Amino acid sequence: MGTAAAGVFFLASLVIVLALVHAPLGDYMYRVYARETHSRSERFVYRLIGVNPDSDQTWAGYARSVLAFSAVCVVFLFALQLVQGKLPLHLADTATPMTPGLAWNTAVSFVTNTNWQAYAGESTQGHLVQMAGLAVQNFVSAAVGMAVAMAFVRGFVGRGTAVLGSFWVDLVRGIWRILLPISVIGATVLIAGGVVQNFHLNDQTVTTLTGAPQTLPGGPVAGQEAIKLLGTNGGGFYNANSAHPFENPTGWTNWVEIFLVLVIAFSLPRTFGRMVDNTKQGHAITAVMAVLALTSVSLLCWSQLAHHGTVPTAAGAATEGVEQRLGVADSAVFATATTLTSTGAVDSTHDSYTSLGGLMAMVDMQLGEVAPGGVGSGLYGMLILAVITVFVAGLMVGRTPEHLGKKIGAREIKLAAGYFLVMPLVVLCGTATSIALPGLGAAIGNTGPHGLSEVLYAFTSAANNNGSAFAGLAADTQWYEISLGIAMLLGRFVPIILVLALAGTLAAQGRIPESLGTLPTHKPQFVGLVVGVTVILVALTFLPALALGPLAEGLH
Repeated sequence: MGTAAAGVFFLASLVIVLALVHAPLGDYMYRVYARETHSRSERFVYRLIGVNPDSDQTWAGYARSVLAFSAVCVVFLFALQLVQGKLPLHLADTATPMTPGLAWNTAVSFVTNTNWQAYAGESTQGHLVQMAGLAVQNFVSAAVGMAVAMAFVRGFVGRGTAVLGSFWVDLVRGIWRILLPISVIGATVLIAGGVVQNFHLNDQTVTTLTGAPQTLPGGPVAGQEAIKLLGTNGGGFYNANSAHPFENPTGWTNWVEIFLVLVIAFSLPRTFGRMVDNTKQGHAITAVMAVLALTSVSLLCWSQLAHHGTVPTAAGAATEGVEQRLGVADSAVFATATTLTSTGAVDSTHDSYTSLGGLMAMVDMQLGEVAPGGVGSGLYGMLILAVITVFVAGLMVGRTPEHLGKKIGAREIKLAAGYFLVMPLVVLCGTATSIALPGLGAAIGNTGPHGLSEVLYAFTSAANNNGSAFAGLAADTQWYEISLGIAMLLGRFVPIILVLALAGTLAAQGRIPESLGTLPTHKPQFVGLVVGVTVILVALTFLPALALGPLAEGLH
């Protein structure tokens, strides 16, 4: 079987299995979040943290809980990293010291579901920090995104109400009933595939290509690997991330890892459809995600396999930076999945992709990571784009727009537009400042358009809470540790506040009955409109910067 044919089979099998689990998993998540009773274990957790699970919150109260919980997580993880040298299961004298700047960047990164790593994984973080710090944040940051998505959907469901549910109930249920059981299954499958799961500090000695011995530490890898992918987090136990054979040993584990990245995010639209009591609405959102995703993966595979953006005769042009046991096509599918979601895990070096391949990885994130996006964040991002689309369509026909029985007026569209503008503002201002300030050029590994692409990719990744990177940028300098940390915070929590404010506004409205002038939001016409609005908004916002970076390099 040729490379292209094998890639098509790999992708087709992935699509088929995702389609098969879409409805069952989506329905299960609907039951989890719609359930009115609480289990004994859940009630124990509520008593432990001192909250009343039967007390719903307004949007402002929900937002305060999200921010307070996340702030505590940042402080805890920051402190844990600084004292890890005194903790058990540490790498002792072989570990790279953790500085306050790096600890800040890492703490913010994992709490915001970004998992940007400006350090070498296995040589910096001890096993206890990996488990009690990083892996825990992989669970809770993903559950926060899912909780916010459920609160936003309740805004469409609510009729004249001031409450959106309880953040603490949504958080606990997301972890206990969804993320944890699926992660256990995923980790078990990965262990069966050869992923490491032990507590050894120096597990295996291998011989490098130069003949020199190298000791590779073991560790609780499979447990972290499953949730880093399922929760669209992305932080790797090893510096090579999912290209490392201890994290991703074979071609079929590569398939499983991509499946874990996509399965919840692609099933959440079904949950949305069940919550609004109209599964066709969920089908429309899924269709938008699928169109964008299949278009992206096709273009990225084409650019890699056809060597577009490189010298066609260059030896190994399409495979440079790609783990050979996985191959170009399968790596391109992984790259698309990881940048269309907020995962950031990689099984190949994006910096080594063709110019147009690197462009597609950047565009995937600049779309807002909505196809299907991060767990929770992809759903509410897509619903925001649907609101903007309804507003644009309403202007075109000269009537007040409405969506799912809710009027989209001045306040609603301001909040939706604010949500969309936050990410580009952070990305473009951060990139421009990093290029313009004197003394920062030494951190950029390349000159010209590719150097700009490295910086643009970094801030795109940080502001979208993705975490992948172009390898040429030295992101462990003080400027990038601080500035990218700020970009992660702004890119995560400002949109969440705007989403919850919009949900509160929608929930307070009554329900407008459908009329002859109501735009159907479950038909192919609306799917096409949302796809068009999404692509046009990104093109208008980022095209000038892309023209100076990857486009200039690819068309040179």
